[in-house]
Amino acid sequence: MKGSTSLRLRLPALVFVMEAVMLILYAMFVTYDDNANAKMQNNQTDPMENSMYRDYPYFADVQMMIFVGFGCLLAFFRFYGFSGMVFNFLTAAFTIQWAILIQGFFQFYHNGKIHLGVINLINAEFACAVVLISFGAVLGKTSPVQLLVMALLEIPAFSVTEWAVLKYIRINDAGGSILIHLFACYFGLGVTFMLYRPRLNDGHAKEITSYQSDILSVMGTLFLWVFWPSFNSALTIKGDDQHRAVLHTFIGLCSSTITAFALSAVFNKRGKLTMADIQNVTLAGGVTVGASVDMMISPVAAYALGIMGCTACFLGYRYLTPFLAKRMRIQDQCGIHNLHGLTGLISSTAGICAILLATEETYGPSMYQIFAHRAPPEGDPKLLELQELIPGLKPGLGRTGQEQALYQVAAIFSTIAASAVCGVLTGLVMKMSCMASPSDAECYDDEVFFEVPSDFSIISHVFKIEYFNKKKKKNSFTIYLYIVMSV
Repeated sequence: MKGSTSLRLRLPALVFVMEAVMLILYAMFVTYDDNANAKMQNNQTDPMENSMYRDYPYFADVQMMIFVGFGCLLAFFRFYGFSGMVFNFLTAAFTIQWAILIQGFFQFYHNGKIHLGVINLINAEFACAVVLISFGAVLGKTSPVQLLVMALLEIPAFSVTEWAVLKYIRINDAGGSILIHLFACYFGLGVTFMLYRPRLNDGHAKEITSYQSDILSVMGTLFLWVFWPSFNSALTIKGDDQHRAVLHTFIGLCSSTITAFALSAVFNKRGKLTMADIQNVTLAGGVTVGASVDMMISPVAAYALGIMGCTACFLGYRYLTPFLAKRMRIQDQCGIHNLHGLTGLISSTAGICAILLATEETYGPSMYQIFAHRAPPEGDPKLLELQELIPGLKPGLGRTGQEQALYQVAAIFSTIAASAVCGVLTGLVMKMSCMASPSDAECYDDEVFFEVPSDFSIISHVFKIEYFNKKKKKNSFTIYLYIVMSV
């Protein structure tokens, strides 16, 4: 099977073709935005008012999450550390430059050009997070060619969905619970449904962790945990909205973390902590507060959401993931349905409740900034009154709280439907024989796609021998022959 997984022609061909396409598109369409354009600066320009200084700290934080947080988190398999980290690196680097183009046409395109600034990079990194979350569903069972193809197709699907929801349905989703977490989750589940491998339902010899790999993975958890407040607050309105987003995210993460430790000990038969719970369930609070993160939900609500999200996520890992694999042909390798799907649904529901409860008494005139679509429409006398209190307030659609809540529900169902269908179609493409897909026996193994150091080969062969002895119960002479032939 070595020939079928060779990257010698497949990977360079795909990369060089895409680079040629992007070189042409960047040359034709991409230019600087006003903050990066030297011609737009003059002696009245204050350099410290450049958007660079406002946006770059958030860009740097999200970048740490993308390349270090996700990379380390996905390296939890004992024999798949290279692949988990490096495929994350490759996929992220490709996805961001592709998303700058595709999102640019929908969000930053005017006068025939995509105007590029740091804010574009932040949006592209959010799109990249979508792809990396979906990647978690198929970790260990795909080639880098398949992952690049997944990113190639998922970014346009995500960008179109994001554009349609924001332009036509018009929702509040500051932390991306609907457009990032739900889309990524159900797209990934659609892909893994099409890449179903029935022989892996009973496990795989190398589908295991080690002491070192678990430590590396929990380091990824810590990076994600520390920078998650920046992720949730990066695109919120500057000022008190962004301040609340940081507070709510931190409180939700803290409550979900201590809840995860408690649940892990309670459900373990020997009363011990399980590293898989610490690596994943502790992050649930960051997702659960997302849809209402900039709203006046109160700190206690953020705390409660962290507990609820953590509990749902934990129970999902324990009961729902095995059910999906055995009954619904959905092998969710990293449990993205628990950390991003279930928590995303809870978050979206909390956001709807917050919208229904929002009043001017609680928010003051700034309610029409946070819930922009509830602002009075153009020509309404109330709009002029509000603009005197809040200069720069833009006309809205005049929606009531109930109407906005219904639009939020519509966005949830349309996003799930679009992502699942696109995921299934992408999975069909990824099943093609030219994608260098590993066989069942080759899954979870770095040796399939990497030149590995000698110590890895020795450890891998020793493991094979131990597994062979345990399963087949061969005598010592047979094991000796196996060692000679393996080495």
